[in-house]
Amino acid sequence: MLKYLFVTGTDTAVGKTVVSQALLQHLAALNHSAVGYKPVATGDKLTADGWRNQDALLLQSLSDPIRPYREISPVTLPGDMRGIYNGEPMDFALMSNGLHQLSRQAQTVIIDGHGGWQSILPDYRSYSEWVVHEKLPVVMVIGIQTGCINHAILTAQAIATDGLRLVGWVANRINPGLAHYAEVLEVLRKKIPAPQIGELPYLPRAQQRNLAGYVDLSAVMALKARLTA
Repeated sequence: MLKYLFVTGTDTAVGKTVVSQALLQHLAALNHSAVGYKPVATGDKLTADGWRNQDALLLQSLSDPIRPYREISPVTLPGDMRGIYNGEPMDFALMSNGLHQLSRQAQTVIIDGHGGWQSILPDYRSYSEWVVHEKLPVVMVIGIQTGCINHAILTAQAIATDGLRLVGWVANRINPGLAHYAEVLEVLRKKIPAPQIGELPYLPRAQQRNLAGYVDLSAVMALKARLTA
């Protein structure tokens, strides 16, 4: 298994954290230790300990071994997002140090991205600049909805242009009423230059479920074997 998997999406709210959850649960079922990492999160709730993000808390609960919240999510932006684009430098070193620290705790780190591939940070840099700096292999989450084929193809092209490897993609049926669902998946399988490693049906309260069976990392494991042969 690869040491790192960075989970990006074709847009925001397409299910990156749900897929990260599925990957962590799948690895746990294989007795493979893995921790979740959300380097940049948006705080959902202000607590006595500061802003806390529900996605980061979920990743923390699924990590093996369990790590403190600040290790899981070192940067938490204000929940209302007002005034965050202020030019204040993002600490890429802090994000990288956290990643490397977690890599010493488990066999694999599942990194849950923030927004889409070109999501902009408070200092106007793209989040993908950090991913490129760390040379992370990428898993793309495609929220199956109107326009997703275009978004998926453009995202895959952007990842390749940035010099990174797209190791797989996951279809997440976020719109249960979408017509021609099967045809959309067939187009994606023909057009995306990476294997499909998962398919999640529309699942209310997915965070409360075991999603291990909806993903299959055998193609990623095979890639690791080829790279080290």
